Amino acid sequence: MSDLEENLRPMAHSASNRCFGCGPANASGLQLEFLLAGDGAVVALPTVGDSFEGHPGYLHGGIIATLLDEAMSKATRARGLTTMTRHLEVEYLRPVPSGAPLRVEGRVVRGEGRRHWVESKILDTSGTVLAEGRGVFVEVRR
Repeated sequence: MSDLEENLRPMAHSASNRCFGCGPANASGLQLEFLLAGDGAVVALPTVGDSFEGHPGYLHGGIIATLLDEAMSKATRARGLTTMTRHLEVEYLRPVPSGAPLRVEGRVVRGEGRRHWVESKILDTSGTVLAEGRGVFVEVRR
């Protein structure tokens, strides 16, 4: 499904930062850009290069976990919350290819006080789920 058919819209980003996952000021990071879907989910459509490989041709497991974690974090951010990862589970279902277009989705499942349960997944262009993440994120109050 194309971005237009889905009605994805840009997600406002805070000031330039050095976050490894999404920071535009981090030249060696992933520099993920997230979009908002109509159902409240966040979506990124990256092609992650071979400098992030583990086994040749496939992304390193830590990078896969980072993609899932970042999508969950942005899902809470889309609700106006500032959160940090408390607990993260990753299920590696299939190898995630490097240099190929991917779809990374995140959504908040429920919230209770400062805790928020979030899910994410990585899909290939045919819609096959390659990895899934579940996490608990805790709201940081200043």
